[in-house]
Amino acid sequence: MSNKLSQLKEFTTIVADTGDITAIKEYLPEDATTNPSLMLKASQIPEYAPFLDQAVAWAKEQSNDKEQQLIDASDKLAVIVGTEILKYVPGRISTEVDARLSYDTNATIEKAHRLIKLYEEADVSRDRILIKTASTWEGIKAAEQLEKDGINCNLTLLFSFAQAQACAEAGVFLISPFVGRILDWYKKSTGEEYTAETDPGVVSVTEIYNYYKDHGYNTVVMGASFRNIGEIEQLAGCDRLTISPALLEELKKDEGKLERKLIPAKEIKPAPEAITEQAFRWAMNEDAMATEKLAEGIRNFAADQRKLEKTLAAML
Repeated sequence: MSNKLSQLKEFTTIVADTGDITAIKEYLPEDATTNPSLMLKASQIPEYAPFLDQAVAWAKEQSNDKEQQLIDASDKLAVIVGTEILKYVPGRISTEVDARLSYDTNATIEKAHRLIKLYEEADVSRDRILIKTASTWEGIKAAEQLEKDGINCNLTLLFSFAQAQACAEAGVFLISPFVGRILDWYKKSTGEEYTAETDPGVVSVTEIYNYYKDHGYNTVVMGASFRNIGEIEQLAGCDRLTISPALLEELKKDEGKLERKLIPAKEIKPAPEAITEQAFRWAMNEDAMATEKLAEGIRNFAADQRKLEKTLAAML
């Protein structure tokens, strides 16, 4: 019998949740995704030193203003790393917009266009890029416009059904509901332990997947942020799963039988009435977990972005 990773690839697209090119070469995922935290880790790998040097040198050529150089170096580094990763994956790379723009629709749109321009200047077409932004109302509205502009988006830091509904109605290409972080919150809040079947993150993604398939939404569901392979096994059949190298290795070593859990609906039901901004914000207000984890995720990504910029600033 083939290992569980091979079995999973039969009905779910595997995405590498890492900026480490060595790991990507080893596990051969279809797509890859990065974020500020992963970029920070990657920047500390010796093999990445030339990428930092290249980004800084390019930024110095663009402007004499130190503040602008830092912005340019950061954007360029993300694109250099993304371009390098695309040499080893046949699909797409997700590149994240600065988390500090999460509540600014226009700035998010502007930054996305900037990143796409840098990719295109590097001879990477936009059909190989997903622009990542947080699933705030502002981020979702930015993605709605970007999709109309021909720029596909990955809506991240997604913890609630309201976020998922708004993303589907905005026509975004893909969402990344965070399984493990949902579990973290509930374990801390309730003091309970959960099985893979009762895991609140697994339950949430299953509900979202079924809702999308029941109503014929084309938005891709990509489960993310896993704590163990049990969560992954319970979501076998999800459109995509983005998995860390450590958990990919566990799946690769496991020779057990993997059963498909998520199966698309055969009949499509009419879509419900679209969620309004007021309804979205109220739903988030009523969901303490989603509100707290969204804010925490944005803060942490912003903090890691600042740490990465500190490294780059020392080189300017």
